Amino acid sequence: MPGAAGGRADPDRIRVGISSCLLGEAVRYDGGHKLDAYVTGVIGPHVDWVPVCPEVEMGLGVPREALRLVGDAGAPRLVTVKTGVDHTERMRAWAERRVDALRAMDLDGYVLKGKSPSCGMERVRVYTEAGMPSRSGPGLFARALADALPRLPVEEDGRLNDPRLRESFVVRVFCHHRWRQLVRRRAHHADLVAFHARHKFLLMAHSEPHMRALGRLVARPAPARFADRLDEYADGFFAALRVHATPRKHTNVLEHIAGFLREHLDRRDRDELHGTIADYHRGLVPLIVPLTLLKHHVGRSPLAYLQGQVYLEPHPKELMLLSHV
Repeated sequence: MPGAAGGRADPDRIRVGISSCLLGEAVRYDGGHKLDAYVTGVIGPHVDWVPVCPEVEMGLGVPREALRLVGDAGAPRLVTVKTGVDHTERMRAWAERRVDALRAMDLDGYVLKGKSPSCGMERVRVYTEAGMPSRSGPGLFARALADALPRLPVEEDGRLNDPRLRESFVVRVFCHHRWRQLVRRRAHHADLVAFHARHKFLLMAHSEPHMRALGRLVARPAPARFADRLDEYADGFFAALRVHATPRKHTNVLEHIAGFLREHLDRRDRDELHGTIADYHRGLVPLIVPLTLLKHHVGRSPLAYLQGQVYLEPHPKELMLLSHV
């Protein structure tokens, strides 16, 4: 059931950590919540949530005195706004234990509450001792999460209002899940080669240099300790996906796939396909339009290599993410 927390996850389910207040739980300092209708209503049916509220879980009550970050933005202190009680070490000790527990839950992503001194991913205000905001950075728990799980796709609620950032995050979540399944099956060299082949055009849409470097990596003979090869590939794979896909990059990928289909389409179909890709490049139609046409032609072709490409369906169509990019 979405929202359930506990021990080790069902490996076939996508499990995503989330700030509890975004699920409507009344855990904020003022006794309220920040229910996010998109996160719960659209993404929610496809994942199991693991709710976390750092401030409540480390022992603070509801309601409670508000907290803020103070001092050096690189190593801020977490203190109460009015009385100045310092909860920094308490939060750091709790966060270390909690992140260890989350690692064992096989998460595929995390949605954080923006601007929170504990959960904010970035641009959280850091105040001077005199009480003036000076710099910004991540919340203490968000920093601990990123340091401990650097490959984990992480986003915050406010940034998910941007269609491209939203689509990028969901792509990374589903890719992380496929990667986790690959590793769980104790992949061999041939499995890694097949994984890379399926994700080639998706990687190209994000970072062609990464895609080519990863291709060279999987082409090398398998080392004696294959786990090292998997780690090296994973670092490059998720680094590539953190690079933003753009309309120009998507257009390049769409035309590249269309080139494979040239001999399997008549003149009318080729012209229609190239015209639709051009319309996307000019911003006249969303990505879903040329992609749907490509999928139609790929499905009718004998090209099994194209039919297995993740790029053609990177996430469930019910999310309708490609209708807005």
